[in-house]
Parts: sequence; structure tokens; C-alpha cells
Amino acid sequence: MYNNILVALSLEHGISENALSAAHALVSDGGKITAAHIHEPPNRQIMYYMDEGIAEKSLQKAKASLSERLKDEIGVSSVLIESQSAGRAITEYANKHGIDCIVLASHRPGMKEFFLGSTAALVVRHANCSVHVLRQ
Repeated sequence: MYNNILVALSLEHGISENALSAAHALVSDGGKITAAHIHEPPNRQIMYYMDEGIAEKSLQKAKASLSERLKDEIGVSSVLIESQSAGRAITEYANKHGIDCIVLASHRPGMKEFFLGSTAALVVRHANCSVHVLRQ
């Protein structure tokens, strides 16, 4: 059982449906579950061609989606992290906040990420804690 679990949610892909259930099964009595979504803002080259305010609208939509996704989850706090690298953001957050287990889902990868998706592979390689990967 774990005391401080980070669940990495992917709101765009819907591959993390079972991640919260797994976290509830793995958390110890009195333990903490934090659900995180990594919001990847458009890079500067793309921003040049976008209307003003689009990035802020995207961020607000992500916040609303995360809130909606977690509205029925009891005892789960949430965090929205802005980063260009989901895997790096997850591991950095886990290290900074004393996470002892990361729960995340992995999509069916292509040849580049033969056994795990790219984010899951990065987290497994660089996390300083246990990682529970759910195959979707």
C-alpha cells in the first residue's frame, strides 16, 4: 500500500479510465491521491499563427475538463501542470511532492516505444518511486 499516489490522467486520449480505480486499490488508509493532467501549451512557432487568447482558452478548457472528470471522485485532489514534456513533468512533480507511487495508463505503442508509450516509458525510467502502468 502507498501513502501518496500521483495518478497521471490523459484528458485528451481517454486512456486513463482505470487509473483512478487502481489508485484507490493501492492507497493505504489515510493515504493521499492526487490526479494530475499535464497541459501542453502550443509552442511559440504555432502561437505566432493563432488568435490571441487561444492558449488561455485551452488552459481554461483543460481546467474545466479536469474538474468535470474528478467531480464524483471522493478523496482525490487535482493539479494541472503546464509543461512541454508530460513524462518529465510527472517525474518532477512526484520527486518534489514526496510521491511514493505513480499510476498511469499506457496506450498501444508503435515501434519507437515498443513496450510502453513514450510518456510511460520516460516515467518508468526516471521516477524515483514505484510506477504502476496500466495497459490500455
